[in-house]
Amino acid sequence: MTKIRIVSPAKLIEKEHIVFSVKFLKEHNFVVEVSNNCLGEYHYFSGTDEERLIDFQEALDDETVDVILCARGGYGCIRIIDRLDFTKFQSKPKLIIGFSDVTVFHNHIHSNFNLPTVHGTMPLNLSSNSEESLQSLVDVINGGKVNYKLASNPNNKWGEIKADVVGGNLAIIYALIGTNSDINLDNKILFIEDVGEYVYAIDRMMWALQKSNKLARLAGVIVGGMTNVIDTDTSFGKSVEEVILERVDDLSIPVCFNFPAGHINDNRAIIFGKEAKLIVAEDGVVFEQ
Repeated sequence: MTKIRIVSPAKLIEKEHIVFSVKFLKEHNFVVEVSNNCLGEYHYFSGTDEERLIDFQEALDDETVDVILCARGGYGCIRIIDRLDFTKFQSKPKLIIGFSDVTVFHNHIHSNFNLPTVHGTMPLNLSSNSEESLQSLVDVINGGKVNYKLASNPNNKWGEIKADVVGGNLAIIYALIGTNSDINLDNKILFIEDVGEYVYAIDRMMWALQKSNKLARLAGVIVGGMTNVIDTDTSFGKSVEEVILERVDDLSIPVCFNFPAGHINDNRAIIFGKEAKLIVAEDGVVFEQ
């Protein structure tokens, strides 16, 4: 049976979310363990850097663990990433699942080890997630295929492509530019999502990706939830969709908006570092892995 270890590498999490998640996962026939410091508290974090590091390292090294499910995001993954030893993980890879701040792990692992990870929902959100989101998590853990058929969006740019998918939270991708956890986007489908940012901040991040020469050879773009994006009192004058399109509009690549992933209840799993087929057409969108 598949064994899942729940770890909390960033912000602290309330016990009820872990209790619900353990019950849910066991009901789907997974063996579930909770790391020693998962429910810890050290100011903002679930434990000290050392405690969170130890939990994650033990999960990486334990050959009986098949999946590392991050309890939540927030902030904290970047504080431990460079002290982790991925030697045993490389010899026996396991799925690391999460989103938001967990983008640090996604990008670092893809960039340095070229191994797949899963952008998917986490214990903090399971009790409020859509059935589709929950089923996608279970399916991916069980090795099933990803196949989403979505409605069209007036901002979409049509096209069809097969390429690996990478990305995650836009603010984290932006924060990792020029670091040892930065990702190469050449010939990749870039997935982005974010929450609680100002429109001008999204604009700045997209400009930074362009100025660091990351967008010129993209294969495609998928935009997930841009949740609670805020305009300034004096309006920025553009929507978040317009801000993104301005940076990629001249690339003649498929662009999909309103993809069901990110800080939204319908947060469906995407396998990063794995090839996907993306069809963006007038009558809708198909995403397959």
